[in-house]
Amino acid sequence: MAVSVAIVVLATALIVVVALLAGAVAAKLARLDGATYPTALTRAAAAFAAALTLAAAVTAALSSLYA
Repeated sequence: MAVSVAIVVLATALIVVVALLAGAVAAKLARLDGATYPTALTRAAAAFAAALTLAAAVTAALSSLYA
């Protein structure tokens, strides 16, 4: 089953946008909690990295099922 390049690019873009939104929400919640800007940025980076890591793990698990 061949997947077109356009679908892969769109899925990758969607994953990055969702990860960016998770980071932005984490930063906003940290600032509302009274954290400084560097602390909020650190929490945003951690949330962004966690979202991308989760997406990579799910992709690896699903690709092994459909291989």
